[in-house]
Amino acid sequence: MDSETDRPMQEFWVRAEENPDQDTGIIKSGQAGESGPDQLEVPKELAILPIRNGVAFPGTVMPLTIGRERSKRLLDDILPETKVVGIFTQTDPQTEDPGFGDLHGVGCACMVLKLLKLPEGNLSIVVHGLTRVAIEEGLGTEPYHRAVVRVVENQVEPSKELDALILSVRETASKIINLSPHVPNEAGLVLDNITDPGALADFLAANVTAKLADKQELLEMTDVKRQFSKLAELMGRQVEVLELSNQIQTKVRESIDKNQREYFLQEQLKAIQKELGQADQRTTEVAELEEKIAQAKMPEAVEKEAQRELNRMSKIPLQSPEYSVSRTYVDWLCEVPWSVSTEDNLDIRRAAKQLDDDHYDLQKVKKRVLEFLAVRKLKPTGRSPILCFVGPPGVGKTSLGKSIAAALGRKFIRISLGGVRDEADIRGHRRTYIGALPGRIIQEIRKARSHNPVFMLDEVDKIGQDFRGDPAAALLEVLDPEQNFSFTDHYLDVPFDLSKVMFIATANYMEPVPPALRDRMEVIELPGYTAMEKLHIAERFLLPRQLDENGLSDGKLKMSEKALKGVIQSYTREAGVRNLERELGSICRAVAAQIAKGRKKVQAITEKSLGNYLGPVKYERELAQRTSVPGVATALAYTPTGGEIMFVEATAMPGRGQIIITGQVGRVMEESIKAAHSLVRSHTKELKISDDVLVKSDIHVHVPAGAIPKDGPSAGLAIYVALVSLVSGKAINADVAMTGEITLRGLVLPVGGVKEKVLAAHRAGIKCVILPARNRKHMTDVPKEVKSEMSFRFVSRVSEGLRLALKSEPGKKLQRPSKK
Repeated sequence: MDSETDRPMQEFWVRAEENPDQDTGIIKSGQAGESGPDQLEVPKELAILPIRNGVAFPGTVMPLTIGRERSKRLLDDILPETKVVGIFTQTDPQTEDPGFGDLHGVGCACMVLKLLKLPEGNLSIVVHGLTRVAIEEGLGTEPYHRAVVRVVENQVEPSKELDALILSVRETASKIINLSPHVPNEAGLVLDNITDPGALADFLAANVTAKLADKQELLEMTDVKRQFSKLAELMGRQVEVLELSNQIQTKVRESIDKNQREYFLQEQLKAIQKELGQADQRTTEVAELEEKIAQAKMPEAVEKEAQRELNRMSKIPLQSPEYSVSRTYVDWLCEVPWSVSTEDNLDIRRAAKQLDDDHYDLQKVKKRVLEFLAVRKLKPTGRSPILCFVGPPGVGKTSLGKSIAAALGRKFIRISLGGVRDEADIRGHRRTYIGALPGRIIQEIRKARSHNPVFMLDEVDKIGQDFRGDPAAALLEVLDPEQNFSFTDHYLDVPFDLSKVMFIATANYMEPVPPALRDRMEVIELPGYTAMEKLHIAERFLLPRQLDENGLSDGKLKMSEKALKGVIQSYTREAGVRNLERELGSICRAVAAQIAKGRKKVQAITEKSLGNYLGPVKYERELAQRTSVPGVATALAYTPTGGEIMFVEATAMPGRGQIIITGQVGRVMEESIKAAHSLVRSHTKELKISDDVLVKSDIHVHVPAGAIPKDGPSAGLAIYVALVSLVSGKAINADVAMTGEITLRGLVLPVGGVKEKVLAAHRAGIKCVILPARNRKHMTDVPKEVKSEMSFRFVSRVSEGLRLALKSEPGKKLQRPSKK
């Protein structure tokens, strides 16, 4: 390969000095300029040497590497006699065997100054440009290129414009000298010594940083004025590039100098600290924290904050309180599981078996969990649901969360929100406070060592609020899938992704939960259990657990099914099974005490022997006694602990038509009593009651269990039936309970908690339940075994309820009080 080698910038300025003084025997020519050798005449026929990546200019020295065989033969032929060769640039550097058509028409006649042999058979020559030449006729390409050439003379027309161009180009060249770090100081002197315009143009053209095409264009120009115009443009670009390069180098040098300065200062600081006895502790702690930061695999923004705080900490004196604050903060950042997670077990059959083994029934919840697993299996990057289990105490809400975590293969963490009043419990304290810590959310996730646990927020309906903020409002961001991917704890002050966490909230009652918080959760109701469900739960879960806990698991205690039913019906009255397990635990402990004393080795518990362990029966059915007189009705109520039966009692006395209300009745229920009273008075004719009876009597309505507050409109139908029963003298069927809100037009409106109320009636031995007609659709949630043991009547008007509730046989009507 024949090409010009890369050369340093100083070569640009020394070429004028490399003019060997030798007698070549060639006729002089006037083209080499003042700085060139003696003037020579170029032969008409010249050997042509094609080059790839360079352009030779008159008056310049350039090295060339010779690799083509044809070019080597050329040098062998002309050396050492002639030493003059025509150097022409190829139009396409990729052409390996160029012809005359592949060469530019104008080149440079050069004299070979030196020849060096290189390894691998290549040659290196140094040539000195003599004059421009143009090819007139090609004479052949074998054994090398030969052609007839003619000398191309420069045209110089002196003018003020040319002088101005030369002055401008000289100034630009001086800038290049000053901006180029490798150009020697003598370069300016060499430039000043070149006075011929043509020679100056060729020197600058040969050494300006430009494309090959631009340099060839300069070589082909014969008008010196045009050459200087083109040079001014090209050298101006070079100055811009050099200035920008110098700016970049200056900035880099300043940065390096700053880093070096900081390094020396840090070393000096370490030496000072070592003298004070502080160096070892600080160095060790900083190194440990740097290693922790690297291992934590934090997000980029968090890692940047951790490094910033670590650098700040390394400059704080060990005795300063700020040091421990900063150290604690960096520790927290390192210990939060930014990138640690557990792999979900997506085996749906295994999960279903796990849930069935841990809990009886609860099909809605199990179905929802299996749906989540199915979706996660199809789309692993999907969001986790925000579930809220609502139901009375003891139905298994908290234990269900543990089962879900076991089914998923995730860590389980739980916090109780009951009584929490400070927003900082959720979002943490800012670091400006003494003893500040992150909130409970970040604390528990840190304990779990995983950023995708099952997180249970227990008792979400019991959150309080005061002057310290509203914790429920702080939970809005935690439980919102659109926001919790960047949850920011006040202490950490960097975003943490909670979108991978599966949140499960629990509540006994949804009324106290703020609407905005309720809207962010998928509410799943867990109603109370029937007696049969409690029996299954006791046999499968509660009794075996109590036997194991009390050391009776090896068959030392046997309990019949009738005995379990007796405990359920006579010693507990609840929606859940917590008290049931407590009673079973009492029996097991009593048996364990007997066995420990050596009295009996195996104990069998029957229904008749329950009193020996649990005492007298706690709950008896008293419906017939309570409703044996007119004016007493059985209503159904829905409380945070499940469904309950409630009695409404009414009696009359001489008076002036007033109504008296007692029994810790709330405002809404008080209005229902007044509405029922007005409804009775407005329908005295249809009820065949004398209006004077109501006008001349005071009616007292009482709801027993007066220590328990009661409120709500759903007892309206029972109140109305109790008042009609009182004034008509007809008693109410003892096995009938009712619920429903009433209006002054006699309509019965739908109510909530139908399933819980029906289960409460079933536990109390009610055989017939009167419900609003628009609640018929809610009967799908009632267990089949309850439906098979009870009858349900649906009414849309109070008159229909009266016909179903009152006994058919006449009773003693309320008489008008006699005058004294």
